[in-house]
Amino acid sequence: MQDRQSLRIGCVKYLNARPLIHGWPGNVVLDHPSLLCAQLARGELDVALVSSFEFLRNPIYRIVDDVAIASDGAVYSVVVAHRSEISDLEEIELDPAAETSGNLLRCLFREMKLRPRVVTKSKSPEKSARLLIGDQAIRFRQEHGDEFQYFDLGENWKKIVGLPFIYALWLVRPEVVDPKPIADRLRALRDKNLANIDKLIANESEFDRGFCDRYYRENLQFNFAERKKQGLRKFSELCQKHKLLPKREIAFSVV
Repeated sequence: MQDRQSLRIGCVKYLNARPLIHGWPGNVVLDHPSLLCAQLARGELDVALVSSFEFLRNPIYRIVDDVAIASDGAVYSVVVAHRSEISDLEEIELDPAAETSGNLLRCLFREMKLRPRVVTKSKSPEKSARLLIGDQAIRFRQEHGDEFQYFDLGENWKKIVGLPFIYALWLVRPEVVDPKPIADRLRALRDKNLANIDKLIANESEFDRGFCDRYYRENLQFNFAERKKQGLRKFSELCQKHKLLPKREIAFSVV
């Protein structure tokens, strides 16, 4: 078994991940989802909290069971900021860090029979909408407030599918020997942080404590229970239906 110091572990660098990584005793690579996915896929990390789409795209990994970043309704921090009505949008600019959220957006819009262009850089930003995720979404909403309308992807997933949505999972590379003790430590760390969530919120330096309390308690969930697994399977089905993934059966190998 690898010790904590030699384990190469990565984690998304957003507020939503704090309850899953705060207090980890070893070094942690903190980065955006797309960069972490690439590092994990190249074998530069052993374990990483990354986009759920990375598992669906490359299902070689083992999943740390019962731990996830999820929502069962509005998530607040994965949104399309728009001024025009959502049905009138012609173009949406993607957050380049987005992996899961970009494909979730495509699935939702296609299920809603909407086909705006999805671009990485809008030529007319004042006329387009923007997909925002994580801390960038929180900052944008707090800065701009009612200047925009916000299409919450978690809320609309729940309306259309009726299940929770999984944004991120702990994934373990297949060559990691004996991953269960690592998974046990990550579950124990999550449990400790959630049991002391008031202390975690009190130590937050960037975001308002009242907001963090609502965000952690009302918007986010941190388990990978059966309905969450059903939600991830449904996401896989829709990604395949809309040709975002190849047709195949997905099996969850959990530890």
